[in-house]
Amino acid sequence: MIEVKNLSKSFGAFEAVKGISFTASTGQIFGLLGPNGAGKSTTINCISGLVKATSGSVSINNFNIATQAVKAKQSLGIVPQELALYDDLSAHENLSFWGSAYGLSGKTLENRIQEVLLDVGLESRQKEPVKQFSGGMKRRLNFACAILHKPSALLLDEPTVGVDPQSREHLLQATIKLKEAGTAVIYTTHYMEEAERLCDQLLIMDKGQVIAAGTVEALRQQMGERDLITLKGRYQEGANMQLLEDIGAQVLELSHQEVRILIPEASKCLTKVLESVAKIGKVHQVNIQQANLESLFIKLTGRALRDAA
Repeated sequence: MIEVKNLSKSFGAFEAVKGISFTASTGQIFGLLGPNGAGKSTTINCISGLVKATSGSVSINNFNIATQAVKAKQSLGIVPQELALYDDLSAHENLSFWGSAYGLSGKTLENRIQEVLLDVGLESRQKEPVKQFSGGMKRRLNFACAILHKPSALLLDEPTVGVDPQSREHLLQATIKLKEAGTAVIYTTHYMEEAERLCDQLLIMDKGQVIAAGTVEALRQQMGERDLITLKGRYQEGANMQLLEDIGAQVLELSHQEVRILIPEASKCLTKVLESVAKIGKVHQVNIQQANLESLFIKLTGRALRDAA
């Protein structure tokens, strides 16, 4: 449904996206995971036609976005990071406006408005002006406007940034429902837990490049049968990690305040880990969890996803 081939985009001397390729299929959520500044939004803008790619191509439903833009966009919906709403209009009026822009009218439009309002949990607030909505409610309405015309391909660019837990859950459930209905969804996020929950295929980006790609399970397997131990405290910068490596640990991250390691069967060797770490600083807090996608990001880049902007 969405095919990206060797896509690159430069802004002057700065190369924001560096030759990435992927395919998002019907009934699939394809995730772009990476920190702020990784190139995710630039990729989305190139796919939607808002930004012209420097090189490479994008096809939506077999139509090239650069040379067959009108036909390509007929299949497309987009939820941008910036809200595309009219604050003085009600939720219903906003949906009516955007539905008319998509060519919907009459009973068909009204029925569809009620369907999407129900999907995002705003049916009881539809007559209120948007300026009275919380940020999370506006995000939900923004999402609803993008799916009014039942697009077969949908671009979601960080749709849950800054929203409350209730709004986040509405948006995630609505995304899953679209997938089940056969929509091809491209979902950008820097929230590792969202990527693991939603995505069938995942592409991890950093500094405009693909650093890992595959199913969530395949990416997890790159970490092997190991656990992630995070030790918060006070540590020496540039400390010798040989003691940890001698007990079978792989050091992913060392800072003044945090040490992260991968190690098999962490619960069985925690005492040895604490003894080793105590020689380079003072431990205040210990957390053990199964290695996840953020562990993989740290392994590949040497820094945490949250800090990699």
